[in-house]
Amino acid sequence: MPNPRMLILCTGNSARSQMAEALMKKYRSEEFSDIISAGLDPHPLNPYAVRVMQEVGLDISSYQSKDVKSYLGQHFTYLITVCSNAEARCPIFPGVIYRLYWPFDDPAAFKGDDEETLKVFRKTRDLIDSRIREWMLEQGMKKIYPKATVSP
Repeated sequence: MPNPRMLILCTGNSARSQMAEALMKKYRSEEFSDIISAGLDPHPLNPYAVRVMQEVGLDISSYQSKDVKSYLGQHFTYLITVCSNAEARCPIFPGVIYRLYWPFDDPAAFKGDDEETLKVFRKTRDLIDSRIREWMLEQGMKKIYPKATVSP
């Protein structure tokens, strides 16, 4: 039986879902044949997302925003929506066994100076990291990894 596939869906696929994809790959890539993120209305990768992920040793600078339409008709074992808009507008994916809703506020919506914006993106990254680690424990996944977060 092939390894399961995971799709992480957000509105723009520019920050939250990209961070979740990178963290999930860090922790669980050997257990999934694919871990993919996509957006309903894709926007370019947010440079703040790239910066805060680099802080924890994950380089997402080569990641590209992907349109969920390119994955329609494909089968995924897990579908995770990380925002309320994606949850409400999510297309049907036949064969999804586990559909999870992990809402996170959009850090890209924050308006502030560079340091304030970085703090908001760090908070979102850390919340996503914590949620993934919590999910791993709920699933009884034995191999636990160190947190990806850094001290402020």
